[in-house]
Amino acid sequence: MDAVEYLESISDCTIDCIITDPPYESLEKHRKVGTTTRLKQSKASSNKWFDIFPNNRFEELLIHLFRVLKKNSHFYLFCDQTTMFVVKPIAESVGFRFWKPLVWDKQRIGMGYHYRSRYEFILFFEKGKRKLNDLGVPDIIEYPRIHRGYPTEKPYKVSEVLVKQSTQVGEVILDPFVGSGSVGIASVNLGRHFLGCDSNSEAVALSDERISSMTGKLSEDYFKEQMGILK
Repeated sequence: MDAVEYLESISDCTIDCIITDPPYESLEKHRKVGTTTRLKQSKASSNKWFDIFPNNRFEELLIHLFRVLKKNSHFYLFCDQTTMFVVKPIAESVGFRFWKPLVWDKQRIGMGYHYRSRYEFILFFEKGKRKLNDLGVPDIIEYPRIHRGYPTEKPYKVSEVLVKQSTQVGEVILDPFVGSGSVGIASVNLGRHFLGCDSNSEAVALSDERISSMTGKLSEDYFKEQMGILK
């Protein structure tokens, strides 16, 4: 399902944390100049794995993300330096407080022309006020990137840092661009509940298989009903 349509099914103030990695528009720019080779099958603004989420849809997305989050909660968004300047002012305009960009150090050099890429940003936003669980964690998260995985796949260990910092056991984490399921894996590993969707059926099947292999499968509608977040 489309991310915004999915969010429309979720009641206000029912999610404890959002961690997500949209297929942002500038990925297409990187593909065209050959710096994101795993997207080489894309045509116009889509590829074998996912459709690009255009910049002009971020406002409606962020309005819903703010709405479904509980007060005093955190929101993390993976992006590059181009998308960061698009998302930050929109997120602030809908009510989020921007703290800072975290840096995921991939520890392995990537493609590029003007200083080859080795990092990605994780924008750290807050709704209300919530203290991080460990104030000693640095703003650079170091884990090797995944080689030849799902397009733009993130190691679940990166998301585990965010899950540990911003949630407690039993709380609900949402990822409306589930992709390879890395946020879900991190959530389940740490005893949190997880909700996710993706517009691509292959991504849903892949993430469902990965997450379900770690725990007993639970109907999403049943879970949402029990947690009181289904409209």
